[in-house]
Amino acid sequence: MRSSRSPGRFDVMFDDDHAVANAGLVLTASMAEILGIEALADGIINLGDRPGAARPGRKVMTLVQSMVAGGDCIDDVDVLRCASTEEVLGHKAMAPSTCGTFLRSFTFGHVRQLDRLAEAILARAWAAGAGPGDAPMTIDMDSTICEVHGHHKQGATFGYTRVRGLHPLMATRAETGEMLQVRMRKGSANSGRGAERFVNELVARVRRAGATGQLTLRADSGFWSRKTINACQRLGVLISITVSQHDVIRKAIAAIDDDAWVDIDYTDGGVAQVAETTWKDLRLVVRRTRLVGRQATLWPDWRHHSFVTDRPGDPVALDADHRQHAVVELAISDLKEGAGLNHVPSGKFNANAAWLVLASIAHNLLRWVSCLGLDHPGTIVAKTIRRRLITVPGRITRSARRDLLHLPSRWPWRHQFMTVVVRLRNLPLVR
Repeated sequence: MRSSRSPGRFDVMFDDDHAVANAGLVLTASMAEILGIEALADGIINLGDRPGAARPGRKVMTLVQSMVAGGDCIDDVDVLRCASTEEVLGHKAMAPSTCGTFLRSFTFGHVRQLDRLAEAILARAWAAGAGPGDAPMTIDMDSTICEVHGHHKQGATFGYTRVRGLHPLMATRAETGEMLQVRMRKGSANSGRGAERFVNELVARVRRAGATGQLTLRADSGFWSRKTINACQRLGVLISITVSQHDVIRKAIAAIDDDAWVDIDYTDGGVAQVAETTWKDLRLVVRRTRLVGRQATLWPDWRHHSFVTDRPGDPVALDADHRQHAVVELAISDLKEGAGLNHVPSGKFNANAAWLVLASIAHNLLRWVSCLGLDHPGTIVAKTIRRRLITVPGRITRSARRDLLHLPSRWPWRHQFMTVVVRLRNLPLVR
């Protein structure tokens, strides 16, 4: 005999037309309405007479909201069409097959139209209060591997990681985790391929979007090249770029006087020191580490980690700041794990390039909800925002000519949710 509290006692029925699968989408839908994303997309994206050309704004918003809710493939947009979920979106959710046709119609030029859309949305969000204004801004540039399986993905091949996939290039805002610019590349592209052009476009984009303060670019050794450095210097961007241990770098490090090394905090069982020298016209800041005590025999020699910079300041402080470049991995993880870039869904390269840009827009919507609604510009990861604010179930009713969205009582983060609602409703429409 089953207990009166046994889960097995229920008869399960899918019959509630008033239920909302992810009621928190009302927050990102409100943000999208404030920024006018659908109308922007209708004005910028023009597929001509290609299949899926009609209503590009509605298809963009369908794909973006699906990714906001955690969708990582085209079929996942169907969750937006269940029961009354469409009502919190502010637009009709398009079918998966329609969205798939839309993405497969993209050429390289149409992907560039999506880039223009992403820039226009970024500018409007920054104008609404999420931007850096005239404050300094640090940009982290990196790449990642989007692993694929099978032989039918255009552009997917083995790169330096020996993993079959695509190799997109990304730039994030260090302070908030926003995706400033993304660019899909084939899997065999090395880390620095196209970096100079990417930097030129990136700096122009953030300047047009309203960043008027000093810019700093941080990157790992994959982007250490004279072309990239020259592009930054020409554009007035300060740099902090890791360098590989080539012979010329080893010789420069070996020439550092022993008295120049300064001790810094390090983990128990090890020591770390920082010093600086020069490489061509740039400062070369070096951090060396080694183990001490019982484990010292594992790595008895100093290991060196160095980067070039033209920033002013103490080398110890510059080294600590350069190590913060690792926050870019959190932004990439937000983009990939459990969300849009968990994998690339199409066999068409340009469809996947468009998917990447749309995933960056969805990622930024979550970040702006956190920034403008909760004053947490980069301290809450997307997974947490999604769990606390987006995937809450709800139910829509109507009473006295009012539409009511009922959410679960005793929801642990109800105060945060209502704070976001109030703040977003007080923002003016940005046009």
